[in-house]
Amino acid sequence: MSVSLLNKFSALIKLSRPLNTFITFISIIVASLICAGGEFLLLKVALAAAAGGFTAAGGNVINDIFDIQIDKLNKPERPLANNTISRNSAAAFYIMLNIFSLTVSFIVGVIPFLIVLITISFLFIYSLVLKKKILLGNITIALLTGLAFIYGGVVVGNWKSSIIPAAFAFIINLIREIVKDMEDQEGDAKLGVITFPSKFGFARAKKTILFFSALLIAATFLPYLYGIYNLKFFIIVMVLVNPIIVYAMRSLFNDDSIKNLRKLSSLLKLCMLFGLAAIYFGK
Repeated sequence: MSVSLLNKFSALIKLSRPLNTFITFISIIVASLICAGGEFLLLKVALAAAAGGFTAAGGNVINDIFDIQIDKLNKPERPLANNTISRNSAAAFYIMLNIFSLTVSFIVGVIPFLIVLITISFLFIYSLVLKKKILLGNITIALLTGLAFIYGGVVVGNWKSSIIPAAFAFIINLIREIVKDMEDQEGDAKLGVITFPSKFGFARAKKTILFFSALLIAATFLPYLYGIYNLKFFIIVMVLVNPIIVYAMRSLFNDDSIKNLRKLSSLLKLCMLFGLAAIYFGK
């Protein structure tokens, strides 16, 4: 493989945001493990998780395609923003990823296929229209993140057990989406993209994040108090999840620089992983 082809391949992988794609893959597997009450078909779950990963990767690619001008201001290191790859190459990669995800999900089953198809459609609509609507875009991404857990439950025939992890994923990702909007506020404003922080200011955005964070912390007590999850869940949540949320909120109010907002976004992603671990070990 020539250097230019290697660089192009590397740029395409970066475009898909491999860490986010991997988190989606793992989240679906964990959701399936949490919801599995009887037979756990490893190949079926692995295929479903792969389809989910391809879907997430495709969503990241189409988002960057529509966000080239914004990324030139907010994230100039992104492959499309710095012209490492062309828009046509990115579009071809996007189509390929969606073909993979639809094909693999169809092998898994009709309902998983329909969920993947709906997710692909909403990710496209989000990138085209919804992300420009105040809070609506944030809620859409948070809902799709929660849907990944419902999808994992569907794969093992027990979607009801996925409701709690889906709700947890929804709230933590809604918080993270608003933090990311704060991080991108300067570039968004220059290009006329109106987000919650740019419309109502950082102070209101912080209060909104604080509200959802307090709601999430309060909600973490309920599964243990009602006997849905055991003591292991409660310990992990109290030792890892909630302290991270509290630290993130304190840090947010003390420092709203882009550097710190980027760090908090990653920290909230880690918090979601710890939350999943708490649910898995506490089931």
